[in-house]
Amino acid sequence: MEKNTEIKLERKLNPLNVWSLALGSIIGWGAFVMPGTTFLPKAGTLGTAIGLSIGALIMITIALNYGYMIQKYPVAGGEYTFTKNTFGRRHAYICGWFLGLSYLSIVPLNATALGLVSRKLLGGLLEVGYLYSVAGWDIYAGEIALASFALILFALLSIKGISVAGWLQTVMALSLVASVFILFIGAFLSPQVEISNLQPLFPEGKSSWSAVIAVVAIAPWAFVGFDSIPQAAEEFNFSPKKANGIMIIAIVFGAFVYIAVNTVTAAVEPWQEFLARGYDWPTGEAAEIVMRKAGLLFLGIALICAVLSGIIGFYMAASRLLYSMAREKALPQWFGRIDEKSRTPKNSILFIMIISLTAPWFGREVLQWIVDMSSIGAAIGYGYTCFAACRTLKQDAQRRPGLKVLSVVGTVFSLIFVLLLIVPGMPSYLAFESRICLVVWIVLGIVFYFRTEGKK
Repeated sequence: MEKNTEIKLERKLNPLNVWSLALGSIIGWGAFVMPGTTFLPKAGTLGTAIGLSIGALIMITIALNYGYMIQKYPVAGGEYTFTKNTFGRRHAYICGWFLGLSYLSIVPLNATALGLVSRKLLGGLLEVGYLYSVAGWDIYAGEIALASFALILFALLSIKGISVAGWLQTVMALSLVASVFILFIGAFLSPQVEISNLQPLFPEGKSSWSAVIAVVAIAPWAFVGFDSIPQAAEEFNFSPKKANGIMIIAIVFGAFVYIAVNTVTAAVEPWQEFLARGYDWPTGEAAEIVMRKAGLLFLGIALICAVLSGIIGFYMAASRLLYSMAREKALPQWFGRIDEKSRTPKNSILFIMIISLTAPWFGREVLQWIVDMSSIGAAIGYGYTCFAACRTLKQDAQRRPGLKVLSVVGTVFSLIFVLLLIVPGMPSYLAFESRICLVVWIVLGIVFYFRTEGKK
């Protein structure tokens, strides 16, 4: 045991790997379905673009606080570490508990999205072996097998070493961006596309400000993933000072992907008429219209890369968070053991895999309740980091008036994001099922905390 605790994580991640880690974590399945289900119906074309741009600026403000704290504490753990060193163990536990749920839920969410991908791209080829329905969602053995295979495969690859995971993440992130860019350019070279199709810029019967706010409200969920960067800080092979630029570029590229996919969906014909046709997947239909089978091919590549990079990215982020909490004795030491050969937190990765393997059996709808609730975890992590930066800056010998302002602004916006999720009537108010999940998670956290503390 003593020998194992001396083993450290390897510093093998270069800036491109880290950017890919962040972008792959930011962009998931939602970027390719939300144009038809959320963005266009709630905000229209211009409302979505403005809302996502404002959301990106807010997240950049928050990210600058992360960059400052990474320079102060360039070790694994991210928000948990920042909070522990600034406010103590109790606050760190609260932050880590909520953030852990956010990270842990996104891994199986991406894995179960593979079943949806097969339904959209393969005509339901894996809808075989019907088992049962949960909350209106049909469970098929074929889709469970696909999700389980992906979870096991990428867990093993993540255990194999950070170099392997970093290389895979880079390939998929670059393929994702390239595919979306080709689709975006191809759409506007298509004779099917007319700028007038983007009208109305905002949904009819809805004020422009409310349309924009509806999109800004989901920014914590839309851009969650840039915060995976501090989780990997202990594995950087470069100066932590570069983290700021990497996070900003990742958020900007993430906003581009969201806006580009939304615009392509809206541009093939007047978008309200297009959505009224009731397509199962409007974005897929739009891609096929503008570039025929090639459009569907590039969209499929982007979608698959987004889903798989999300699995890898959050395997990494979640395992480093668990490892860090174990190192600080907030979790059992088992989670903090580093594999001697691969220099990765093997036990933490295996734990995430085992938990995730149960998710496909409950169905996509139940998992979505948990994911919606876990958005609070991301907002809490943002808030603690910005507040920690605010507190740390007061003791900083260097005058940083601009950053001090940004730390206050980031803290305020983080609080607003939490309120948007828990205050009735707000645009992102949690559904009843998600509120129940939240209460259960809080109770479990309290019980686990006192059991853990009681053993010390």
